[in-house]
Amino acid sequence: MCTGQTPAAHTSGSQVLHDFDPGDVFMPDQGPARRPPGGTRARRPVGIMEGGDAPDPLLAEHGFSVLVTVAKNGSAHHLLFDTGTSPDGVVENMRRLEVDPTSIEAIICSHGHFDHTTGLDGLIRRLGGTVKLPVLIHPHFWRRRRVALPGQDHQEIPTTSRKALAGAGFDVVEEAHPSFLFQRSVLVTGEVPRTTGYEPGFPPQQAWLGRRWEPDPLVLDDQALIVDIKDKGLLVITGCGHAGVVNICRYAQRLTRDRPVYAVLGGFHLNGPLFEPLIPHVLDDLAALSPSVVVPAHCTGWRAQHAMGARFGEAFVPNTVGTRFLL
Repeated sequence: MCTGQTPAAHTSGSQVLHDFDPGDVFMPDQGPARRPPGGTRARRPVGIMEGGDAPDPLLAEHGFSVLVTVAKNGSAHHLLFDTGTSPDGVVENMRRLEVDPTSIEAIICSHGHFDHTTGLDGLIRRLGGTVKLPVLIHPHFWRRRRVALPGQDHQEIPTTSRKALAGAGFDVVEEAHPSFLFQRSVLVTGEVPRTTGYEPGFPPQQAWLGRRWEPDPLVLDDQALIVDIKDKGLLVITGCGHAGVVNICRYAQRLTRDRPVYAVLGGFHLNGPLFEPLIPHVLDDLAALSPSVVVPAHCTGWRAQHAMGARFGEAFVPNTVGTRFLL
């Protein structure tokens, strides 16, 4: 292992360095990002270890979920934005991070794709009994959908059950228009206008509408979360960003009378050959908004992340599972 002080080639008499901090070898704190030291304090039994146990690491997966805490006038509110792609990933990471799931006051689903909703299953089981929580969704959330790529078998996307959520006791709120939460502390965008002209949604998507599969490229249920941070500007949290991260940020400003965009966090959906050609245009328009913090995650793609790292400098913050952002 090399450190910043390690010589490129060891010569006779070279000292072997041991003075590193294991807490930040892999991903250090940066700006508003606070990484969990060593992952978590949780441990699990492991028979092959001398002490009989080992750290219980956080679970990372191709999904997205953010626990948002908003403090205002001496009180704090907790909401969950998306719930990940596995039934137990979110609740198990809450256990490891010592987060009480009963503290959650509302759930917002960015859209209906299963990699943002499946964790609701684990929350139902962990909370037990009747889950009396509001869940905010767009009316298209329930659509039966599939991905239709030329030359490949069509792949249906698992759909969340309306009956199951109602049966668990969730108060399901379907709304296409913007919604406020917690005395106007949090704004859910609802349906986002598509104004850039180049952010295409998800072109391979089809929906079962009545009697047949029909094109459903816009993913109109894609919505984002907005928090206006005192003396800084807007925090914009996206799920996949199917509406387009530039469309979303511009709409956030439109809804808030042109407040500056301070931080953008979430999936920007710029991965793969269909979306990577958009990267230069998206970065140009995003840079014009002058965000101080850019945290691409989930479906952004590695090419886009590298381009953002080069473009945004210190404003670019890599995301990892378990990271806290103190904004």
